[in-house]
Amino acid sequence: MAHQAGGRALFLLRGRLLFPGPAAAGGCGQARLSSSGAAAQRAPQAAGTEEAGEDAEVNTRKKTFTEVQTERLEQAERTVLIKCPPKLSEKKLLQYLSSHGNIRSHFFFENRGIHALIEFSEKNSIASLQDAVGIPSAAEHHVVPYKSRLLTFTLKTPVSQAAEETPIHLSPQSHIPVKELIQKLCHADSISNQMYILLNEFQLTEENIKLRYLACSLVRDFARAYFPDSMVKPFGSSVNTFGKLGCDVDMFLDFHDVRKHVTKMKKGPFEMEYQMKRLPSERLATQKILSVIGDCLDNFGPGCVSVQKILNARCPLVKFSHQPTGFQCDLSVSNSIAIKSSELLYIYGCLDSRVRALVFTVRCWARVHGLTNSVPGTWITNFSLTMMVMFFLQKRSPPIIPTLDQLKELADEKDKHIIGGYDCSFVSDLSKIKPTKNTETVDVLLSDFFEYFGNFDFRRNSINLRKGKEVNKPESSPLYIWNPFEQDLNISKNVNQPQLEKFIAMARESAWILQKEEKTQQMINKEPWGLAALLIPFGKSNPSKMKNRTKGMGSETIRSLLDSLKLNSANSLQKAVGK
Repeated sequence: MAHQAGGRALFLLRGRLLFPGPAAAGGCGQARLSSSGAAAQRAPQAAGTEEAGEDAEVNTRKKTFTEVQTERLEQAERTVLIKCPPKLSEKKLLQYLSSHGNIRSHFFFENRGIHALIEFSEKNSIASLQDAVGIPSAAEHHVVPYKSRLLTFTLKTPVSQAAEETPIHLSPQSHIPVKELIQKLCHADSISNQMYILLNEFQLTEENIKLRYLACSLVRDFARAYFPDSMVKPFGSSVNTFGKLGCDVDMFLDFHDVRKHVTKMKKGPFEMEYQMKRLPSERLATQKILSVIGDCLDNFGPGCVSVQKILNARCPLVKFSHQPTGFQCDLSVSNSIAIKSSELLYIYGCLDSRVRALVFTVRCWARVHGLTNSVPGTWITNFSLTMMVMFFLQKRSPPIIPTLDQLKELADEKDKHIIGGYDCSFVSDLSKIKPTKNTETVDVLLSDFFEYFGNFDFRRNSINLRKGKEVNKPESSPLYIWNPFEQDLNISKNVNQPQLEKFIAMARESAWILQKEEKTQQMINKEPWGLAALLIPFGKSNPSKMKNRTKGMGSETIRSLLDSLKLNSANSLQKAVGK
């Protein structure tokens, strides 16, 4: 039992996630292969005596966040995206492309037609291919002569009957519907297994991650027309190990390499520097840069549609839809603190397999019950919910993940970062962080998460991941979660009292379901059980049971309050007598 939770997830890693070569750039098993096969479809199982060996296997080398980003971005630069005809000979396409260089990897997916992502071994293979690519005919519309790495492959002669009968495996780019997920969960043998099945169905695939980095790389090609040393990098859910299939791509334009030139050319009796446009503020410079890049994407970017320049927001950005990859994208400039938040979550996601299983489960549960929403509003965001899970795991005995202050203590000189006056220092090398001695299974953690926050004193206390403990609220927001780095900000300031009360009610109801309902009886009755029961809006599966349960809960709450009042009265009387 000692490593039951970790062992189950590691079985998944061994069966689906760990594979040789640069494709394993994820480093911590945050992606799964979407390829068909028995290993890719099996639910996690207890690993027994092999668990210690599995831990050693996965922990042999966990890449740092920066290493993963560098490797993935370099991978994207060697990649093209090709729109293919509906009837396609995969063999002939690959044979033709191989004449321009060795193909490292490829996959097909469906998005307004069939597309192929082709990763070459060498970057110069792309230049060779582009030299052989023609300009589309301008019979109906005049074309903008911008040569990108988005290509269209057509057939001059019909494909043979044999080729038509050979199906092409299409990599899924979206997760299965919740109704279908519930059916899968009902066949699992434990709640822990249910949670890992959910994780496997919803997490980003290896192919989807490659596609996200390619989208950033294609935008970078535009940016480099103006800023040759700039980079476009993803942040947030695309890289922090908690991304769900279908989530947006947050990306930022990074001028870090440009700033390195400031320290150059200082030796000797002379100095040489570039003549550059000077503006009164960094914000104004950001707005102007994004305005120009937004116009470029809108006017010249193949497949870039619905471009919106939101330049007066707290963090100016350009929103657009990238049709070739199917992603909704948000582009900002040098969002350094957001990158550090992504790295922090990446570290937490890599430290223990239970972390991601619990986060994915709680976030799916919250979405089903209307506690979170893709549209901004007064509800809890996925980021806030993720931080609540992290805080809960810091509070376990022993803790499952360290506090931010503990990670800061492990930081060396290269890990020290002060951004905008805020201390964003923490260790980047995962091997320096001692593994937890906590052996709780994920089903226990899920039940206790609902119990903990169903009874949390939100009126007085706030959530602080830097310290890993409740602290008094600095102001009266219904839900107060300290920003891990910008300590004067509340990341959940948008949440109002009704939404918080709804979360508390749902948490209490979920804790009740996990504690009271019998799996065996429900399986006999062919009813959803365990996690599957939590993913059905309460009251829909069995309204009468819900009514009775709610009534019971209310009675228990009233009795608890009366007992509390009696106890307080007795204590007050005792103090009065003592005086």
